Amino acid sequence: MDDGKPTGPKAKWWSRPSAEGALPQGSGVPPARSDEVTAQLPPVADEPSAVVGPAPVPAGPAHALGDAAPAPAGPAPVPTDPAPAPADAVPTPHQGRPQPLHEPDAYSTPPYGGPGPWALAPPVQRPTPAHGTPMPPPAHQAPPQVQIPQQPHAQPHQSHHQPLPLPVPPPPSQGHAQAQAPGGPESSQWLRYDPWNAPGQQPLTQYGEPRKRRGRRAGLVAAGALALAACVLGGAVGAYIERNGGFTSVELPQADAEAGGRAPDSVAGIAASALPSVVTLHVSGSGEQGTGTGFVLDRQGHILTNNHVVQPASSSGEISVTFSGGQTARATLVGKDSGYDLAVVKVTGVSGLKPLPLGNSDSVQVGDPVVAIGAPFDLSNTVTSGIISAKQRPITAGGEKGDGSDISYVDALQTDAPINPGNSGGPLVDTRARVIGINSAIRAADSGTGLSGGQSGSIGLGFAIPINQGKRVAEELINTGKATHPVIGVSLDMEYAGDGARVGDKAADGGPAVTAGGPGAKAGIKPGDVITEVNGQRVHSGEELIVKIRAHRPGDRLELTLGRGGKERIMKLTLGSADGT
Repeated sequence: MDDGKPTGPKAKWWSRPSAEGALPQGSGVPPARSDEVTAQLPPVADEPSAVVGPAPVPAGPAHALGDAAPAPAGPAPVPTDPAPAPADAVPTPHQGRPQPLHEPDAYSTPPYGGPGPWALAPPVQRPTPAHGTPMPPPAHQAPPQVQIPQQPHAQPHQSHHQPLPLPVPPPPSQGHAQAQAPGGPESSQWLRYDPWNAPGQQPLTQYGEPRKRRGRRAGLVAAGALALAACVLGGAVGAYIERNGGFTSVELPQADAEAGGRAPDSVAGIAASALPSVVTLHVSGSGEQGTGTGFVLDRQGHILTNNHVVQPASSSGEISVTFSGGQTARATLVGKDSGYDLAVVKVTGVSGLKPLPLGNSDSVQVGDPVVAIGAPFDLSNTVTSGIISAKQRPITAGGEKGDGSDISYVDALQTDAPINPGNSGGPLVDTRARVIGINSAIRAADSGTGLSGGQSGSIGLGFAIPINQGKRVAEELINTGKATHPVIGVSLDMEYAGDGARVGDKAADGGPAVTAGGPGAKAGIKPGDVITEVNGQRVHSGEELIVKIRAHRPGDRLELTLGRGGKERIMKLTLGSADGT
């Protein structure tokens, strides 16, 4: 382990080299500087023992490393190698001495790399500031490098190389004075960096107070707030668009205009053809007033309606007619009949009247489509549609007088077309816009069948006078001012509860129940007989028998089936005539 090492006393690492330890020139090893430390060698007798001291250092705290100046700008001068000695040169007495185990250190550090009290600080490594961090300008420039002269040795073999320059740190008082000068620029904190100082006492690496860095939590909070704001804004925008249909004006899609024509047999076609002939009547008189409907019969201005519509103006009153186009005119009563519940009025001075064509009610079949036109509750030009629900419904209405003189007997057409108060007197037309009936009565849910006002609305049971009967009565009213009723010349027991119509024992005035010389007497009808059929149609009451008889004209022949003494008989007769009221 100790091979090649000197066997003499070991050199102390802090000892200074003596003059005897100087190497001769030309040995290939550069001489050590006066401030370098080498191993102490045994003294030589023939060489001067003068000891060279360390180079003088300027007064002041030499080891104030905290204020050390930066390293010299240029590289340290390197001594040039001397010319090699010739091969035949005689070795000098110094060549036999032991040599150091390592090459001399250019920085004059002690052997084995240990730091000494006079060792220079390593070069200052200024930290690189963060990108964009403003730094103040340095308070002063680095002090100039000062060459420290080498103390000459007394031996003749002194090296001719110049020593390395050493930086001269500025006095601490000067540096602090500059940093604390009032009003002057603040000294850079980088110049006070001391790599050998204790940890925790280093100056800040940034100018001024350290900048606070927002943590990850702050970023998450900001992101959450932004997301919440976006949600609220999006919801508000969505609600606005939903309520207002967007940010622009709304334009809804719409079909192009079509031709106004409709099929003639459609409800629209029927209404378009029949409405110009339908009128609304406003009647007042005798402390009463009412509203009803009628339709034009001819170009002379005759209008057909119900008797109960014009009843308030029968003696002295006013009748106003309003056409579908809005024109109005005064009307006069031509004639009326309470037994048929029909009346005719006439307007004058009106041009362009369009009569409504009449159909044939005998040709009507159950299930045929129909259209009702009128002014329900004074709503003129109202159109409803339905079908014929039944035929030959025996309907009686009126009777407010109590003597039976105002009772109307109708062999009606039943329809489910909605009919309401105000529709009375209006036409019920078929698919060809021809009149097949006159709307007269409805079956109300809270009352019986009736023709007067105050009835409830339609429940789908409406009744119309067949136009065949209406035509005959209207012609008689226009021509004579009154209508005739077909009769058989018998008085009926209206209190009979059995099946059929029973002939009474006496008349209402106490006379005979069967009129002498009348149609019934000629056919052989006697009091107490029960009539059960008329022309083969079953009769269940006295009202039904009257309805069936009045469905015919005076002079028509009928076949009656009756029962007498438990036996059934068939009789034929010709209807007589009686004036109506």
